[in-house]
Amino acid sequence: MSEFVTGDAVVLGLRPARLPSRALALAIDLVVVWTVFILVSIGLTIATVTLDDAASAAIAVATFLLVLVGGPIAVETLSHGRSLGKLACGLRVVRDDGGPIRFRHALVRGAMGVVEILMTLGVFACIASLVSARGRRLGDVFAGTLVVRERVSAGRGISVPPPPPWLVGRFAGLDLSAVPDELWLAIRQYLTRMQQLDAEVGLSMAERLAGELAVRTGVPVPPGVPAAAYLAGVVNERQARDARRVFAAAQADSLKQGGMGVGSAPVGVVGPAGAVSSVAPVAAAAPVAPAVPAASDGLGVSEAEGPGVRKPGTGFAPPA
Repeated sequence: MSEFVTGDAVVLGLRPARLPSRALALAIDLVVVWTVFILVSIGLTIATVTLDDAASAAIAVATFLLVLVGGPIAVETLSHGRSLGKLACGLRVVRDDGGPIRFRHALVRGAMGVVEILMTLGVFACIASLVSARGRRLGDVFAGTLVVRERVSAGRGISVPPPPPWLVGRFAGLDLSAVPDELWLAIRQYLTRMQQLDAEVGLSMAERLAGELAVRTGVPVPPGVPAAAYLAGVVNERQARDARRVFAAAQADSLKQGGMGVGSAPVGVVGPAGAVSSVAPVAAAAPVAPAVPAASDGLGVSEAEGPGVRKPGTGFAPPA
């Protein structure tokens, strides 16, 4: 399997597309392009019915170039290598180094496609794809591009491998607030697919990602810690923080829900002599939550109302 790394440090565990999938994607693209070309031609023919033959021929040539040649070039440039047919088949055009293509790559592919596909009905493209070790046609060879399979199975590259046990909890003091989501995504993709990479390529990627992560956190990579293990340890620390945050939020919600039934509880004021005077009626058959002393001084005495006044229980216990 050929492996690619984009310029954004994103690992693409993809394989070069072969002739059957490329032919299906090309057939879908040709159906769409020719449908648009026929509709545009009919519309222009009706609109230019009063023109002479020379003007009609010029318009027909311009329509051919704009729709059948310029259309695919514009689509591949704007979508970074994903046409409708390639999107439906899970394919994508990338550079030889795995990066996204630009206008010049799409232009060379489109210009060669006129000869390979339109003028020879795809015969040259099929022969070149069968001969090439990576299934490239002549347009890919001249443009320096490759069509790869972008869609991977759902069972691969999902869970992040855990760090070594001796690194668990070691990065608890790191400030991770300055790390952008794009870097987290790149690190996660590397960790989930690092076993598919060549050893040298994987090591260079891990060192580059670890260096960028160290710059974002402001703390250098600990000496003696491999770059891949460092990345796994920091990701594990972030996941642990997210889990604690979610648990604390769920616990706070449960405490709030536990104090909702206190609205119908009797509310009274304890006088100096200990007598209780009712200030609110008691709702009939309403459940009464157990009273909890207010957390003002630990004894249920409100500092704002003086030492002789006690506030009723609210059912809410402040976090320790």
